[in-house]
Amino acid sequence: AAAAGPVWGVMAATALPTLPEQFKSLQHHLRTGQELDKREPVVAYYCRLYAMQTGMKLDSKTPECRKFLSKLMDQLETMKKQLGDNEAITQEIVGCAHVENYALKMFLYADNEDRAGRFHKNMIKSFYTASLLIDVLSVFGELTEENVQHRKYARWKAAYIHNCLKNGETPQPGPIGMEEEDYDAETEDASSSALPTQVSQPSSSTYDPNMPTSNYTGIHIPPGAHAPANTPAEVPHSTGVTSNTVQPIPQNIPAVDPSLYNAKSAGEVRLTPEDFARAQKYCKYAGSALQYEDVSTAVQNLQKALKLLTTGRE
Repeated sequence: AAAAGPVWGVMAATALPTLPEQFKSLQHHLRTGQELDKREPVVAYYCRLYAMQTGMKLDSKTPECRKFLSKLMDQLETMKKQLGDNEAITQEIVGCAHVENYALKMFLYADNEDRAGRFHKNMIKSFYTASLLIDVLSVFGELTEENVQHRKYARWKAAYIHNCLKNGETPQPGPIGMEEEDYDAETEDASSSALPTQVSQPSSSTYDPNMPTSNYTGIHIPPGAHAPANTPAEVPHSTGVTSNTVQPIPQNIPAVDPSLYNAKSAGEVRLTPEDFARAQKYCKYAGSALQYEDVSTAVQNLQKALKLLTTGRE
């Protein structure tokens, strides 16, 4: 539970004490934060913030819990200073889009490996980490139904594939026969403690347009929609992929609805604060997608924002 090396200049001074038993449910979120310190400091910050907020609810009175939370707060303060005026820290909506995009990228990597029948510890870890990062999104407010579904599916997949490999069975790819299984990352050996450093380029060959739509325990993911629309198609270099391993892929740019070119808000359209927040969120997703040179996702999200602002409907 103690923090690894002094990634942040003064982090060593605020190494965490032993994790109290009351906070056992937070150990994987904290470990994920630790593993992402160098690669994705913003995501690492929100992992700790989630642990802090959840820990306060679990037990803020017992002496060992108070001591742990106090040290965790020191770490958060240190990270906040190090990250300075980073928009993803100073503006919640940017932070939310940043964490969500990273979670969905992990999900997409694992899901593509799964559907291609490539089962290994890195993809199990990616499914599980995606589910943990969706937990972390709750620091920004209530989770969307889509996120709840992805979290449930990712946790089930991690457990199912892990158990199959452990028992020498071949897992079935895709959403087949979903059952409730709990994946416990503790059962993974030390060799898989790091997140994947080589993330394969998502392959279009894993999408079969004729694949039947599947329902599993009330969760519905249409064929080809396993990657949410706001998932960047390309993995950013910061995940450890060297620039010469990512081949540019031709992008299918969605057609722009001609009516949106002359979009003017109809006089009678009354937008609620929630509408404005949603439109802002779509614009942030578009900006985030452009960072990854994912034009298709950027166009889709900008169209959603325009439609919402001009019609009041999504």
